[in-house]
Amino acid sequence: MLYNLNFIYSEIFISLAIMFLLIFGVFKNKSSKIVYNLTILSLAVATAILLSNPLNSEILLFNSSYKIDYLASFMKILIIVSGLFILLTSSKYLKVNKIFQLEYSILILFSILGMMIMVSANDLIVFYLGLELQSLALYVLASFNVNQLKSSEAGLKYFVLSALSSGLLLYGCSLIYGYSSSTNFYEISKNLNVDQYGFSFGLVFILVGLAFKVSAVPFHMWAPDVYEGSPTAVTLFFAIAPKIAAITVFLRFLYEPFLMFMDQWQIILIFISIASMLLGAFAAIGQKNIKRLIAYSSISHMGYALAGLCAGSNEGIQSTIIYIVIYMIMNLGLFSCLFMMRRAEKYYENIEDLSGLSKNHPTISICLLIILFSLAGIPPMAGFFAKFYVFSALIEKSMYSIVIIGLISAVISAFYYLRIIKIIYFDKPLDKFDADHGVGLKLTLGITTLITLLYFIYPSKIIEIISFINVI
Repeated sequence: MLYNLNFIYSEIFISLAIMFLLIFGVFKNKSSKIVYNLTILSLAVATAILLSNPLNSEILLFNSSYKIDYLASFMKILIIVSGLFILLTSSKYLKVNKIFQLEYSILILFSILGMMIMVSANDLIVFYLGLELQSLALYVLASFNVNQLKSSEAGLKYFVLSALSSGLLLYGCSLIYGYSSSTNFYEISKNLNVDQYGFSFGLVFILVGLAFKVSAVPFHMWAPDVYEGSPTAVTLFFAIAPKIAAITVFLRFLYEPFLMFMDQWQIILIFISIASMLLGAFAAIGQKNIKRLIAYSSISHMGYALAGLCAGSNEGIQSTIIYIVIYMIMNLGLFSCLFMMRRAEKYYENIEDLSGLSKNHPTISICLLIILFSLAGIPPMAGFFAKFYVFSALIEKSMYSIVIIGLISAVISAFYYLRIIKIIYFDKPLDKFDADHGVGLKLTLGITTLITLLYFIYPSKIIEIISFINVI
């Protein structure tokens, strides 16, 4: 078995990096900046390690409880790259808000390690271990800004509600174990009995726990408050990385051990997907705070991502993964614009603060225009293709009702995105924002905007990469 450990060198490396940075940070005074830069370096090295392994191989480790396949490797790269860009964009924000502490970057690493374990889990216990490692770091990150009451409130709210969802998920796992006599996914799939209701109940409880993690309706109630209350750098992390991990786990659970129960979980997933799309679209209309609007927008986007999984085909799975990739790129761009809304060492988060942005900051406003068009799903932006792939997979399976509701939801969401564009281009301009932005922030905004705008020129590359993911 030892010779296969090279497939988990990235996890081992991040674990060692966490321990080293913790010890280094404790013993060296004023080490926040060094630790932050070393964290970025650690994530870059971990990405290189992952890319050096053959992605198309399928390896089982630790008595088949840990699985390395193309899906796991791809999602790990996605999680690490998103974490890397989040750190590159947020250093200035942390300094201005006086929360630039060594614990921040270490907690991000802890959370990323938990997510990497989650996406490779082939066992209920390993999955729960990864989930809790991720969640414990996120509780602290949500309440990281101790100077703000909203941040403490966000941390507490996320902790209480997340603990409840973890409890339900654990109960579901225990039911599955009770009826199948195993926690391993392969063993569970062998011992499944469609006639035993215990499996169905277990599956429902697990789906409830996972729906909470992706903030899907009706388990979305935490998202707007936590997104608004958390520091913006943490909100960006919340909006991207846990979603990637949770969608992967959704995929794993539904299509590996519980494929026989498709007729049961498909109904639940269709309801969650439709409800998320509609609620996210309607609730975002009246929002004044950008972060609250992003929270409802992300609920709606998760509805579209889950819709791809409803199809019950490899095409549907691949469309969901493409959707997640494009969603990650769009959110990185959107938050990069948000990090540039700074005036006199104060960050602004309301939609009205964007008033007349095009007059003072034409470059930022063009980037924001492209990203908002993409989020609304307007062709030829990347966001349009993301929705198109999902709808194509659903039409192939004759699931027209979800497609129609998805289109209605997209039209409704276009309204609040266009309202922001109207404020940017046609309202009276306010004072200029500060222009001293870091290289990492400018680079992230430039890369994400270009990919969003020019995706239609060469879309086949990402489709080609993701086409190797065949779960069924």
